[in-house]
Amino acid sequence: MLWEPSGGVPYCSFPAGADLSRMLIPFSMKNCFRLLCQHKVPTAGFKSPPTHGLILQSLSNDVYENLAIEDWIHDHIHLEGKPILFLWRNFPSVVIGRHQNPWQECNLPLMRQEGIKLARRKSGGGTVYHDMGNINFTFFTTKTKYDRMENLKLIVRALNAVQPQLDVQPTKKFDLLLDGQFKISGTASKIGRTAAYHHCTLLCSTNRTALSSSLRSPYRGIKSNATPSIPATVKNLLERDSTLTCEVLMSAVAAEYAAHHQIDDHVNLINPADETMFPGINSKVKELQSWEWVYGRTPKFTVDTTFHVPYEQAHLEIQVFMDVKNGRIETCDIKAPDHWLPLEIGDKLNSSFIGSKFCPIETTLLTNILLRTCPDDHHLQSKWNILCEKIRGIM
Repeated sequence: MLWEPSGGVPYCSFPAGADLSRMLIPFSMKNCFRLLCQHKVPTAGFKSPPTHGLILQSLSNDVYENLAIEDWIHDHIHLEGKPILFLWRNFPSVVIGRHQNPWQECNLPLMRQEGIKLARRKSGGGTVYHDMGNINFTFFTTKTKYDRMENLKLIVRALNAVQPQLDVQPTKKFDLLLDGQFKISGTASKIGRTAAYHHCTLLCSTNRTALSSSLRSPYRGIKSNATPSIPATVKNLLERDSTLTCEVLMSAVAAEYAAHHQIDDHVNLINPADETMFPGINSKVKELQSWEWVYGRTPKFTVDTTFHVPYEQAHLEIQVFMDVKNGRIETCDIKAPDHWLPLEIGDKLNSSFIGSKFCPIETTLLTNILLRTCPDDHHLQSKWNILCEKIRGIM
């Protein structure tokens, strides 16, 4: 499956009457980073020594661009004594952890149908659903200052500042629970040689139906050592209190972060697609969009399943076994009864799949090419089409 990047830079919306002068201010990224950071690599515009931390918010709602900015900051910004909070939201997308298997974690056919993007992040952890009702916070620090629990407690303080009656507590697994039972935030992190970041979600008004259906895999028979997600019962903060909008919550967390770190509480807008401000960002985005990263980085897994095809007044069982490494089929053994599909055609199908992507698009191309080599037998070609449709259904 291939996803196309969204065109252009989306807009951010704010509620009527919002105090934008406090929440967000336009600014020059070049001047901002001159005040903030010592860039690790020579780049125009990043020359002055650091003095303060920053609160940033993305102008983009593209998941690949926002994930790319995370790693750009991690790779290029000197964070000693200068923490950064990054706020961002995405259009509907599913984000899997670095070591996860998307076929086990997601409903890929539904996501293709609904145009929900799939992304693999550079951090570990489980799979999450993003939309405009979900807020993402990324806390950047040096490795020595990395503290997930401190960050979660900061969010709790911010929530209580807005609504003191909220019962929100961090857990030992670094989640946030509402009323002791509903998960409203999950955590993941990346720890480098000198820098680290901790990012977490916050469910404000997300589409819970889309969340549930997107994160329910329809596939069976997959065996893998990939990191599994742990299901949880979730709830939106907006369901608890109608005043807890995304804009209100982002502003509250930004204010609490600024007070805690004694920095300016202005939220600075950034455009993650701006190559002049973030040199090399486009190559990071392209990597995150690539099939080789999203699917090819899946840990090795096997598919061992069966399905049935109609035959006269009954159904025949077809057995499928595949080894998949780096997202490509390494071994393939599809067994159909000889009297239903000639052995030589089955063997041709098996051999043709080896080395191909475990992907319905590539499978369709391969099977269409092979179909042209089959005898001009309508009955046989009908069986072939049924078999290939079933095989595509396991991908």
